Amino acid sequence: MTEKVLAAVRTAPNTTEIQEFDMPDIPDDAALLKVEVAGICGTDVKFYANPPITEPVIMGHENIGYIAKAGKTFLQRKGLKEGDLVFAEHYIGCFQCEWCHRGEYRLCIATDWRKNPNGLRYGYTSAMRAPNLWGGFAQYMYLPWNSILHKVPDGLSPELAGVVTPMANGIQWAIFDCGVGYDSRVLVQGPGQQGLSQVVACKQAGASLIIVTGTSKDKARLQVAKNLGADYVINVDEEDPLERINQITSNEGVDVSLDCTAGAGTIPILLGIEALKRKGGTLLIQGEVSEFPNFPIAKVANKYITVKAARGHNYESCELGLRQLNSDRFDLNQITTHKFGLQDTHEAIKAVGASEGVIHVSLMPWK
Repeated sequence: MTEKVLAAVRTAPNTTEIQEFDMPDIPDDAALLKVEVAGICGTDVKFYANPPITEPVIMGHENIGYIAKAGKTFLQRKGLKEGDLVFAEHYIGCFQCEWCHRGEYRLCIATDWRKNPNGLRYGYTSAMRAPNLWGGFAQYMYLPWNSILHKVPDGLSPELAGVVTPMANGIQWAIFDCGVGYDSRVLVQGPGQQGLSQVVACKQAGASLIIVTGTSKDKARLQVAKNLGADYVINVDEEDPLERINQITSNEGVDVSLDCTAGAGTIPILLGIEALKRKGGTLLIQGEVSEFPNFPIAKVANKYITVKAARGHNYESCELGLRQLNSDRFDLNQITTHKFGLQDTHEAIKAVGASEGVIHVSLMPWK
């Protein structure tokens, strides 16, 4: 009798069904991951309500687990052994293009599920595609030869390791992409798991001023931001954020503005442009705004603003993220706030962003 794997499958908008799949055969150059923690982020909330594809999907792209079974060739190539705790990135690169060779597989066409119908990415790929287990909201996940793995450092718990994706994004976006460093002045818009990871990355990099904005429902998160090193927090429902930023900076503004609001529209972008200092600032944007007919391009040009787009992370930022999580420089357990079992996947997704006390939600398939 074939062994079965339980998985939470998105079958329609805002609909999850627990389904059984056959345990896949594992060839010599592949492996099976026993999922210990699958993190849930704002992207999951968005795609749960508005699925980008109609086929059923096992969601979950922030995955930590143990190598349960692996072929000899796979273990040799990855430098791992069965039983190792690893972080499986959601990218599955081609390892033939220039981007993969640079460790920038986030730009590889093989990972671009939007434009490449044959692309693979954990949490986004159809569960009808063999061998089905392409997401972390399941007891096991299939690891092909080109999966990208990082060994979790000794002493780091699976739950805290589950924060590595937003932490890697924080390092990637703030430090690598936007150049935050010693004495930088930074505005972080949005105190969710992404924004809080930006705070940690900026503080670690030597930023001298970190300002974090949020709304009234973010009061608990804003307090965590202060605990993690933010110098000022601004509740945009209670005070004018630009007026407050100018007051804090003596009208000099900030060097870098990081938009981590994940869907707040054009307002954070416009605020970021205004908050940047007179010349040479950097603006990080997310791809949530499909149309922006009145984008102030003249002001961007006059201020000599560099615009960067947030797009995942590379190999190095993930390695540094794991090291950051395994250090004692910040109390990062404040970010891991809620745990759910596989049967409660619907409630787990809905919890993200629904309550001011929720920051990072851990789905634990074996809980």
